Amino acid sequence: MTTRNGKKDALYLIAGLGLLAALLINAATAAAACRDALGVCAKLLIPSLFPFFVLSGFLNRLGLPGLLGRLLAPAAMRLFGVSGAGASALLIGLTGGYPAGAAYIGDMARQGSVSRQEAERLLAFCNNSGPAFIVGAVGVGIFGSVKYGLLLYLVHVLSALLTGLFFRGKRPCAETQPILLDSADPSLALVESVRQAVASLLNVCGFALCFSVLLAVLDGNGTLTLLCGVLAARFHFEPRFVRAMLTGLFELGSGTAAMQGLRPCPESFALAAFLLGWGGLSVHFQTLGVLSDSKLKGALHMAGRLMSAGFAGILAYLAGLVVF
Repeated sequence: MTTRNGKKDALYLIAGLGLLAALLINAATAAAACRDALGVCAKLLIPSLFPFFVLSGFLNRLGLPGLLGRLLAPAAMRLFGVSGAGASALLIGLTGGYPAGAAYIGDMARQGSVSRQEAERLLAFCNNSGPAFIVGAVGVGIFGSVKYGLLLYLVHVLSALLTGLFFRGKRPCAETQPILLDSADPSLALVESVRQAVASLLNVCGFALCFSVLLAVLDGNGTLTLLCGVLAARFHFEPRFVRAMLTGLFELGSGTAAMQGLRPCPESFALAAFLLGWGGLSVHFQTLGVLSDSKLKGALHMAGRLMSAGFAGILAYLAGLVVF
């Protein structure tokens, strides 16, 4: 008798074989998408994330959570029910971009600066898109204005804070003992930070390649175009709007690129904010990758990203009614 798990495994196997067949049929398209994604990794992801991964890991090992914790503890405990050390992850997440916040939280959990329960709640609202991508790629690249990019970043920050309030801990988190500055070896901290940064970047680039190829295969065999047409006709949306939404649900960079040419209006502004808040399935898998060996689960991260995306979409739409 086939069990429920056996049926699920069979469905996964069938889906995998279907993707394999689509990949073989669209091999040239997949190869081109892989080359393009490698270019994105070389020109955007690695230059922007690697130095930040190294620096944040280095500062983490030298006791940054403890130093910031003493300053942020009162507000962090009152607002989010987390320790001051945990609240430092929000600053990292709002400045470093996906998945730097998650990498920082995973590192704190490994070092013992925060508990596992607190770290998983931090994942819900401390892993966010960075200002460089929001202002540069979305504000200027899509809406042609730094002003709109800054407004989107403000919406992104407010959404993260609102999500943090929702995931507020019922019981205060006890402060854990951070690594002290005078007890850390800077040379060993740097070596370990670089090693962890390289491992994290391999995960990030690997999933960026994977989802870029997946989208290219779906587009190459006509599945994505057909789905976009059906949804556009059903809900009376512009086909390009639906394409951007669907691709952005999988991969943030592809989704924002698909928004090129959309008319600036409250709806497109809300879509951009929603995709930035959600991050794409690629970001969720990148997050799981950088959390390896930390024993942290990603369920609250996905719930938090969905909630943050909802807040961001609503706030951006209201703001769009005013600015457009």
